[in-house]
Amino acid sequence: MRRRQGENTRAVHLPPPPRPTQTPVGLPIWRTAAWSFEDSQEYADVLGDKVPGYSYSRVDNPTVAAFASGVASLEGAAAPEDVAGEAFASGMAAINAVFTTFLRTGTHVLAPAPVFGGTYSLLVNVFRRFGVEVDFVDFTDLGRVRASVRPNTKILFAETLANPTMAVADLRGLYRVAREAGALLVVDSTFATPVVCRPLEHGADLVVHSATKYLGGHSDCTGGVVVGRPDLMAKIRNVRIDTGGVLSPDDAFLLRRGLETLSLRVRRHCATAMVFAAAVAKHPAVRRVDYPGLPDHPGHQLARRLFDSGPEGTRYGACVTITPHGGFEAGVALADAVRVARVATSLGGTHTLVSHVASTTHRQLDHAALTASGIDAGAVRFSIGLEDAEDLIVDVTKALDVARARGKA
Repeated sequence: MRRRQGENTRAVHLPPPPRPTQTPVGLPIWRTAAWSFEDSQEYADVLGDKVPGYSYSRVDNPTVAAFASGVASLEGAAAPEDVAGEAFASGMAAINAVFTTFLRTGTHVLAPAPVFGGTYSLLVNVFRRFGVEVDFVDFTDLGRVRASVRPNTKILFAETLANPTMAVADLRGLYRVAREAGALLVVDSTFATPVVCRPLEHGADLVVHSATKYLGGHSDCTGGVVVGRPDLMAKIRNVRIDTGGVLSPDDAFLLRRGLETLSLRVRRHCATAMVFAAAVAKHPAVRRVDYPGLPDHPGHQLARRLFDSGPEGTRYGACVTITPHGGFEAGVALADAVRVARVATSLGGTHTLVSHVASTTHRQLDHAALTASGIDAGAVRFSIGLEDAEDLIVDVTKALDVARARGKA
């Protein structure tokens, strides 16, 4: 008789799961850290990329790969060549991987003055310590960008829509500057998404996203992604494996699911933001509204040329920055007075979220850096969600009345 194995062995070695031959409609979650092999040779061949397969989820995971390839497909829909993607544990992990891959001691980065605070802090507090040179300039002035290029400039880092000024990057102009300099054009397109603009079509070498935002779309997972030419992505992949900023399979599942409704959600976000921005701009307590859909925004005409449109009109993004009269205190009062919108970090989800910029998203910038970036101390960023526009307008109108009264007190 066959020897009966012990109870512990039987518990560990349960029957393997079935392997269906049909294609699942929903994405499976491969929640495993490791895969087993028939023998040591197969193990070695998979690790050495001699045969396709999976060995360890820090290296590759099918659920994570499905998300990364999904973003590459959307961003590269009309790109001039094949596009590959790599997923990360967060947007900052993705940006860090790009910098780590292509920067060395003595190389130089150009970034926009109103760059996201996390990117600013990474460049200033981390990469400068390793001898990377960094300059922040007005990316809406191509002449200034060109004049700031050095022989050692390796990366021009742009944002399709700048956070929080909503400045629109002249991607085609920046492409020409980057090519003249022999540098890479890297674009953070978190605020735009491929539903609004696809930078690869305009000359960008790499596009990064904080997938936590619109790609996921429900404020329930964290992730980042980089997409671009396969030769560049192969180098980024090696850095991802070595540094370990891996996206979890569960988060990858939620992010991949978000891609399926991305177009529907972003179109709604953008349409509501347009109505919201136009209404808020009329309030007497408002000194300035930054939204490229407004005709008086400096980037309005550029956005009309670069950004996609549909039956609802041009999609100008879904973040609106309101600067009330009264400075820092008025901005805090505005953010604290909203009731439908929520004071919260992040953006791009179903709820409208509010951030007082100087004390939250751009807290890393001192007064001089904020001023150089064109960010007023009272600026409040609204990430427009999926609520009804009229409810948001009534909410912010009441909050502006409170801020106005606070400013007069």
